[in-house]
Amino acid sequence: MAEEINKNEEITEVPETQEASDQTPAQEKASEPKTETSWLNRKSKSKDKKDDKKYLERIDELEANLAELNDKYLRLFSEFDNYRKRTLKERLDLIKSASQDLIIELLPVVDDFERALKALETTHDSVKAAEGVQLIYNKYKNILLRKGLEPMVTKGQEFDTDFHEAITNVPAPSDDLKGKVIDEIEKGYLLNGKVIRFAKVIIGQ
Repeated sequence: MAEEINKNEEITEVPETQEASDQTPAQEKASEPKTETSWLNRKSKSKDKKDDKKYLERIDELEANLAELNDKYLRLFSEFDNYRKRTLKERLDLIKSASQDLIIELLPVVDDFERALKALETTHDSVKAAEGVQLIYNKYKNILLRKGLEPMVTKGQEFDTDFHEAITNVPAPSDDLKGKVIDEIEKGYLLNGKVIRFAKVIIGQ
């Protein structure tokens, strides 16, 4: 009886051995620890960390470059703004000083006019009074000429809208004066070659 029980145990143990031996190579491989996959995962994570560190370093570098460029821009803008203000102030000072120089030169003429007016109150010599006024006028005119003022010569010249302003047209006294300036109502002037007042003229037709 005991021998039969042992035989039965042996019979029941055989299928278990057969089941273990019936496993396919793929199943055996799947049951093995996934050491290779784990190693690849660790390697990938390590590479990702290195890439992240590299990207962060690159971002820090770009931010530093941006801050440096921004600082340079602000400095350049500030220097340009200071230059603009300085040149504007110099230009205004130049204009003021130019007017100041002219006024200083004209003051003696004003003094001469005041002395002439006082002299006219006590003198009855019109010839001397006229000579005195003429001297003052010449003095005043010479100052303006030195400053670049130039009177226009218009009579007998071809009418030119760049220099002349026609007041009216009248019949020309001769054919050679047709389309030309016959008379001048108001003198024109140039300052350093630039028209500052057009001459008002009468044109022959």
